[in-house]
Amino acid sequence: MTDSAKTRPVYRNIHVTQLAGYRLPAAGIVSILHRISGFVMFLLLPFVVWMMDSSLSSEISFESFTNVFVAGVVGIPGWFVKLAALGLIWSFLHHFIAGVRHLWMDATHSVSLAQGRSSAIVTLALSLLLTVLLGAKLFGLY
Repeated sequence: MTDSAKTRPVYRNIHVTQLAGYRLPAAGIVSILHRISGFVMFLLLPFVVWMMDSSLSSEISFESFTNVFVAGVVGIPGWFVKLAALGLIWSFLHHFIAGVRHLWMDATHSVSLAQGRSSAIVTLALSLLLTVLLGAKLFGLY
């Protein structure tokens, strides 16, 4: 047996006790968040349908729709409704930007490690920046 065969690293699945110290690359984080954002959008689909219906039915229903974000609805405070809307905003923005990233990588055949890392960082930064901007508008900061 040669020396190179002895020093070759062995890769195995990680154990549950090793999860806290495991460092996931940026592309892995974007991939997991892409799945989570899709699940969040699926869970909040009734909320989206209610928002669409109540905002487009009539002027009176639009007024009651906007009041929900201020006064709340049946035991749910207004800040919680805004927080749910902010979660929906983040999930849509992240899912959209990550989807565009995947389409771009497929179209240009850009699969290098450096390109994957940089596009993942851009995806995370853009989705968080746009979420903060739209969240500031939602909470009335501008």
